[in-house]
Amino acid sequence: MNRLGGETSPYLLQHADNPVDWLPWGEEAFAEARGRDVPLLISVGYSACHWCHVMAHESFEDEATATLMNDMFVNVKVDREERPDVDAVYMGAVQAMTGQGGWPMTVFATPDGHPFYAGTYFPRPHFQRLLHAVSQAWRQDREGVLAQGEKVVEALAGQTGVPSGPAPTAETLDLAVRNLADGFDDRRGGFGGAPKFPPSMVLEFLLRHGTPDAVAMAEATMEAMARGGLYDQLGGGFARYSVDAGWVVPHFEKMLYDNALLLRVYAHWWRATGSVLARRVVLETAEWLLREMRTPEGGFASALDADSEGPDGTHGEGLFYVWTPEQLREVLGEDDGAWAASVFEVTGTFEHGTSVLQLLADPDDPARFDRVRTALRAARERRPRPGRDDKVVASWNGLVIAALAEAGALFERPDLVDAAREAAVLLDGLHTVSRDPARLLRTSRDGRAGANTGMLEDYANAAEGFLALYGVTGESRWFHRAADLLETVLTRFPDGSGGFYDAPDDGERLFQRPQDPTDNATPSGQFAAAGALLSYAALTGSARHREAAEAALGTVSALAERHARFAGWGLAVAEAALRGPAEVAIIGPADDSRTRALHRAALMSGTPGLVVALGTGQPGAALVDVPLLEGRGMVDGSPAAYVCRRFTCRAPVTTPAELRAELAR
Repeated sequence: MNRLGGETSPYLLQHADNPVDWLPWGEEAFAEARGRDVPLLISVGYSACHWCHVMAHESFEDEATATLMNDMFVNVKVDREERPDVDAVYMGAVQAMTGQGGWPMTVFATPDGHPFYAGTYFPRPHFQRLLHAVSQAWRQDREGVLAQGEKVVEALAGQTGVPSGPAPTAETLDLAVRNLADGFDDRRGGFGGAPKFPPSMVLEFLLRHGTPDAVAMAEATMEAMARGGLYDQLGGGFARYSVDAGWVVPHFEKMLYDNALLLRVYAHWWRATGSVLARRVVLETAEWLLREMRTPEGGFASALDADSEGPDGTHGEGLFYVWTPEQLREVLGEDDGAWAASVFEVTGTFEHGTSVLQLLADPDDPARFDRVRTALRAARERRPRPGRDDKVVASWNGLVIAALAEAGALFERPDLVDAAREAAVLLDGLHTVSRDPARLLRTSRDGRAGANTGMLEDYANAAEGFLALYGVTGESRWFHRAADLLETVLTRFPDGSGGFYDAPDDGERLFQRPQDPTDNATPSGQFAAAGALLSYAALTGSARHREAAEAALGTVSALAERHARFAGWGLAVAEAALRGPAEVAIIGPADDSRTRALHRAALMSGTPGLVVALGTGQPGAALVDVPLLEGRGMVDGSPAAYVCRRFTCRAPVTTPAELRAELAR
């Protein structure tokens, strides 16, 4: 009997009607495998995964294949986004056994969960033969299979991972820039060849580093991504990655985490340079997030699928986004259709004569462009839309909170700040364990919290988002919530050597406790924790938090020389640590235009890792509850700003120009 119908994960629910007798991950599956004396077949994927859908259609919806699976195995379906710990330990096994990884991930394991054979996508004929072969091996060579499982587990346990070293120095960061330059594609932007992923965390580091070479790499990459097919030229938002080296044809799924990270770094690019392109990308992507990714509860959904339905009723990748010249003429007429085909490079860049829209140069007739784009977007809205994975993930919503709060402040869009606040309220309520407000649940859907405990990245990114929201709004509630979450980071996740595990010490015991200090599509939990801890230390003067942040950055030094692309967020945090970071306390009535001007001047500073605290300075006001504000007052009745480093402050200033000068020192 298929037992996925009561789950919250949209990915699991997609398989609830399969003829496969799927169980969710849990003790029930292990007990059934022991009772039946058969292996586990663990299938791991996620809702927006194209090849997961292909394997589901070919095999999991096929009665004959399902019968083999049900007769020979206990079948477990896992959403990697709900259970990143399960995904991580089995992905390590897949990579160890096959030399590569990916999704869907297919793992055969003993009833104790020890993997003994694994792979990724298998076409149905191959998969059916594999099912027979694995079952036969289990029946006829049990000792060999069990020994293989033990061998894999022992080998994974013996892996030493990335060594930790001293805290990064300025020389370390210069070395990282040189390493990045060695792999930089100076013709098309980005790093390495196809496929090309948006290097969000590396871009943040390069902007913070600020040298001409570093900024040039960041700007070239961000312009190429924003002008290519990776970016949705009609609706805003970025796809997961480009299948080619020139950012032309994307893998069409849109992930929340990519867009949160890119929104924030493009906002920082605009802050540094005033780039018109950066401004357009930020505002369009923010509006796409609010329009298409927001949930009724105020959170943000995880992803949009790559696949959708075409005009002939078939499903395929990218059908919602691609165009032919004929389709353009049908919507726009002959003249505008031909012009749009030229502007958007509709020359057959994708399959079956269709094209992904690009915008390699700004059009010479902006009014015509706006009219054409509005008409195309309206026509596209009449197409069948891609599916949406509407579960809310704490970690990724933390990234969105930080991005929207900062973008809202920089572009004077209070609606974006309001959206960030609503998402924060959801995390602070639905995602908080009622009996322990310092503990987070990883996911929710339709106002119902999932059962899975938060991982390190959930705590770290939520804390990062709360601290960014505090800096924009001055609402101390978010400062205190960040403090709660970071206390859990410091008590439940340390590895005893200055780093952090990805799963808490009281979480489910797997055959290995996952720990990966390197960035992937999102900042590593360890580097995300370092960033939030550093910001909190800057607001409080806490040596404990500062020392924990610096220790967590120890792996950056080991990665900078040869593998800087996998340490982008750690490098960005290290830039902040080396610069102080700057601490700005602003004192003045919230409704005073002079206070607001000082606040904006601080937020417009590109000083790496800068933190801002807001206080009213009014007689009789509530006791100061953010330590950076203690002892600070207005100057001769005027709002004032204090610029500090390591809680050592310079004389207060009262004008935005003076504040900018202090921050430029």
